[in-house]
Amino acid sequence: MQPGWIENEYGFVKNIRLIARLDVKGANLIKGIHLEGLRVIGDPNEHALRYYRQGVDELIYMDCVASLYGRNHLSDIVRSAVRDIFVPMTVGGGIRSVADATEILRAGADKVAVNTAAVANPQLITDIARRFGSQSMVLSVEAKQVGPGHWEVYTDNGREPTGLDVISWVKRGVSMGAGEVLLTSVDREGTRKGFDVPLVAAVTASVSVPVIASGGMGKAEDILAVVRDGGADAVAMADILHYSRAQVCDVRELAQNEGLGVRRFHD
Repeated sequence: MQPGWIENEYGFVKNIRLIARLDVKGANLIKGIHLEGLRVIGDPNEHALRYYRQGVDELIYMDCVASLYGRNHLSDIVRSAVRDIFVPMTVGGGIRSVADATEILRAGADKVAVNTAAVANPQLITDIARRFGSQSMVLSVEAKQVGPGHWEVYTDNGREPTGLDVISWVKRGVSMGAGEVLLTSVDREGTRKGFDVPLVAAVTASVSVPVIASGGMGKAEDILAVVRDGGADAVAMADILHYSRAQVCDVRELAQNEGLGVRRFHD
């Protein structure tokens, strides 16, 4: 079987990963709309442990203010999390150097996600990939639609426009060593209106590495369009889990019933 594929009653299908995304400010798990108007949810690791017990495949921790202050503050949170949680973790926000990436990976993360610093210095993508492998270098892209079929890259947690075209930037990032793309729709983030499927489809059609769709999941059924029509390899869930409008097992069961290739989980 090829990597990234799974066998179910429908044959061999692409393995779709269910990922919990935790945006963190200081010591708190937060959630906003369009990456703004942040509301405190609670303790990030209490929520992460709950999602792990529900059967989530991976976790993403994002320090949502790190780029403003110049460094990532998640090392302690990650060190605590890895004592009890045994799924891959991606950590992003404020990673500006190989040294920053090293600190996060030594704390227990499996991958680092880089956005703002990669735009400022694309060579950082290559440097991290060469040091730790492309599988550990995730290109984080915050996208806003600027016209029909066109999206612009934003940085600093969706605050700053860059003038970069999303598709061109993703292609460049992958060519420089990124092994995965975390694609966040700023327009959909926190709205519960579903993923920006055309955005995801445009990105997945342009690169061969896995793409994580993030921003907008409001109900379990939203996974169907973004996988079938968008070609997503994984979905990042935040609001839907934080407010207990669905559990990971609900999304997994729906995906299985609809023939999507998701890992079977038994608690």
